Amino acid sequence: MIKVRAHHVSFPVTEISRARDFYENILGFEQIERPNFPFAGAWYDGGSVQVHLIEVPEGLDVAPRPQSINPLDRHDAFAIDDYTKSLDFLRSKDIEVLETTPEIGQLFVRDPDGNIIELIVDETLEARLAEQRSGGRRPS
Repeated sequence: MIKVRAHHVSFPVTEISRARDFYENILGFEQIERPNFPFAGAWYDGGSVQVHLIEVPEGLDVAPRPQSINPLDRHDAFAIDDYTKSLDFLRSKDIEVLETTPEIGQLFVRDPDGNIIELIVDETLEARLAEQRSGGRRPS
């Protein structure tokens, strides 16, 4: 067995400047140093993992992105602190959002290239799991 842990997630993008604007100014990631690769990209501090944007050269085939926000499709999730404030901010920036409820705590968006991103309130998920473990009783 190999012991592994998450290191980074990567997103293929078509225009690095447009992607950087989204990941920095919408999602609030802070850029970190990136090696001088022979292709454009950007790396970010994502908390427990790094976030890598990779500009895909024209003509290179990468996996197709879904035509709409579909939470059942491949996506990456990042923790948020406040569901309502996050939803209001995304709406103010005209970002398409698939919302659940504050009790569920999940929002789904797509970056400018169609990559699906889940934004989830950690505490909400933890409370739901604890409730399930306790047979439906909310822990006190």
